[in-house]
Amino acid sequence: MDAGSRTPVERVKSRFVTKDPATPGFRMGSPASMHEQLSLLNAASKRIGSTLDVFETGRELMDVAVPRFADAAGILVQDRLVTEGEFPQETTDGSALVRRIAVGVADPSPGEYARAFPVDEVAVYEAWTPYARCMATGNPILYPRLGRRTAEEIGRFWKRDSVSKVLEDSSFLVVPLKARGRVLGFVIFTRRPTSQPFDEQDVNLAEELAARTGVCLDNARFYNRERRTALTLQSSLLPVDLSQPLGLTIASRYLPASDLVGVGGDWYDVIPLPGCRVALVVGDVMGHGIRAAATMGQLRTAARTLASLDLSPADVLFRLNLMSQDLDASQIATCVYATYDPVTRRCAIACAGHVPPILVRPGGETELLELPPGLPLGIGNEPAEMREFTLPGGTVLAFYTDGLVESRNRDIEEGINALRGLLSGPDHDLEEVCDLTIRAQRPGHERDDIALLLARVSELTENEVVETSLPSDRRSASQARRFVRATLDDWGLASLCDNTELMVSELVANAVEHGQGEVELRLLRGPTLVCEVSDSSSSEPVMREASTTNDTGRGLHLINWLAHRWGSRLTPKGKIVWVEQRLP
Repeated sequence: MDAGSRTPVERVKSRFVTKDPATPGFRMGSPASMHEQLSLLNAASKRIGSTLDVFETGRELMDVAVPRFADAAGILVQDRLVTEGEFPQETTDGSALVRRIAVGVADPSPGEYARAFPVDEVAVYEAWTPYARCMATGNPILYPRLGRRTAEEIGRFWKRDSVSKVLEDSSFLVVPLKARGRVLGFVIFTRRPTSQPFDEQDVNLAEELAARTGVCLDNARFYNRERRTALTLQSSLLPVDLSQPLGLTIASRYLPASDLVGVGGDWYDVIPLPGCRVALVVGDVMGHGIRAAATMGQLRTAARTLASLDLSPADVLFRLNLMSQDLDASQIATCVYATYDPVTRRCAIACAGHVPPILVRPGGETELLELPPGLPLGIGNEPAEMREFTLPGGTVLAFYTDGLVESRNRDIEEGINALRGLLSGPDHDLEEVCDLTIRAQRPGHERDDIALLLARVSELTENEVVETSLPSDRRSASQARRFVRATLDDWGLASLCDNTELMVSELVANAVEHGQGEVELRLLRGPTLVCEVSDSSSSEPVMREASTTNDTGRGLHLINWLAHRWGSRLTPKGKIVWVEQRLP
């Protein structure tokens, strides 16, 4: 048995197995026959490695070896292999840092063993110990009888009297766990003083058991490392926490095709746009695993970059299609992209080979949005088509991927009808609707990746948006300042009044000087405070270096200094210049 632990760690998964010595097949008093050895190895080949879990594999070895081969046993692997899936560098002093992943005891009262050898503790074994020497040499170490002096030295080293009591006069065998030419850890087998001591035949059998276990542990290590890499990649590519934009309530779910792999090519996103508008995106890269996730990450990043240009959904998908053709030709993707304006409640949607969104009206009635399906991303150079809708308050838009509605046993039309049934009915909390929809899905080995994004429309109140029209007159700047101060006082944002007045005054003055007709001023209170000034001129403002002889050009420098963000966008009637400030 091993000698305890210097550094206790948080318990992750305990594996302390007890066996009744009277278990059928328990015969520790005589050497094992050839038949018994083959029977034991056959049991090991069937039971060890049934899962890709390191702790479970350790327990399976304990189930096989105790009590048929040993009265007690323990298995320890290098700690970094468990936590990171990587081999640590060799220590200069020859010590070994290992984690005890399982213990098996053929004793009706295993308390003494549990105190001496806690499961899932990290142990640092110095070079002189048999454990460190076994790992360093890669050879088994046998003590037919472990003397009192050695047992007491190990017990004193770890300051555990229970260790020396358990080890004294036992037959003690340490066998390395090896796989692909490297030592993963070691297994300790012990027999009581009243049992037959281990001999060379037992050593060979123990090495066979350890060799089978080592390969299974290494397979589990590879799998866990790849899965950890995939999950890290996936979590870095999907949004961690979706913002709740002005005028919308958002809920989402992602479900991978495999409960084991946990990573795929579906994605969703909610992207803030100027003027408290928002872009809603759902996409699906064909295939699973790290390769599909990597392509998904490139497309999601590209979609966010294109969204920052404030393009229409059709333009975004057209450019995303051109970009995707430079990626792996075998990675085809579909995508639906929508923009929503909370003031006008206008929604513009374009589709690239994706399943159509579902619209749920306030009364619970559902309908498919009639959109030109378009070609998937990466195929052809045809421009995408776009449709625009005005959405009533209380409407829910459902964006999803085909894994939610299509399977081998169900065509896509039947699946969409089933989804519409889940989404219909009286208004429910969107998180509950997401949970209900996901619970209705098939097990991981029978499904595709699933992404679901729900957005409920709400009408804005006077505490969220106000606007006014100003005449094309120089005195409009002072009128705008009064309007801003009165509004921000009502909203409890008096601390932003001074800066907002300065910026709005400058924007209104520019609109009066360079534009034509009335000037529109709008204030929006969402995640940030947004001020918009619109006029009929299509000439967008450009920040130039102010000269010492000319006062023009200084206003935009002031805005650039005071605002969190600012910019402009063209409209069918002219342009809008906007400034954004963080809320206190």
